[in-house]
Amino acid sequence: MTGAGEAKKTRKKTNVAAERLFDRELGDLPADLRWREWMMRVEAVIFASAEPVTREILARVVGKDCSIDLLIEDLREELRSRPYELVSVAGGWQHRSRSAYASAIRASAAPTRSAAAVLSEHESMVLMAIGYFQPVTRSELSKIFGKEVSRDTISALRGAGFVSSGPRSPTPGAPYTYVTTKHFLSAFGMETLRDLPDMEALEDAGFISRHAVRTEQASLEPDDDDEVAE
Repeated sequence: MTGAGEAKKTRKKTNVAAERLFDRELGDLPADLRWREWMMRVEAVIFASAEPVTREILARVVGKDCSIDLLIEDLREELRSRPYELVSVAGGWQHRSRSAYASAIRASAAPTRSAAAVLSEHESMVLMAIGYFQPVTRSELSKIFGKEVSRDTISALRGAGFVSSGPRSPTPGAPYTYVTTKHFLSAFGMETLRDLPDMEALEDAGFISRHAVRTEQASLEPDDDDEVAE
């Protein structure tokens, strides 16, 4: 135990030392070269990351007076002629291939870094309903679709990283609710839930019923098949 504790202290000291050696301000460089280096750092971090990179993360590699927004603007301008771009998703920035090249990427059958899990039509619609109505219970989802939404469907969405448990419902029995994750936003290219498609179109197509879930929520009647608190 003592050896492990000493090793942890040593790693911490090494990380602190490396932090002190990292030059964010680049004060020795001319202004144009300093800006260029900051641009390259920001693009490198975004390129290397498997998830959208937040402003707070990018601030760790540039000077305190550097404008992240202006850097992003310059990078986007530089990438105009490239088949990929910087996009705002899930509260951060990420490299994405331009939609014009989607057919070429599909035809290549190459594995992609940001590939979303393949969902069935029913799983996709349940995921969309969770996005609109969250936090929502499985019983409420079943009312929305007019048929049972199984535990297997919820499990598939959780396994894909699109859904997680939300707060307990205030209805009797306190069943679990479900909410979407940051990965959901990232995988579907959305910055916030406000970017979801128009729900009225889904209702008009007969996929979901907003009236059904409102009736269910108003009734405050728990479903015996829901997961309940011990």
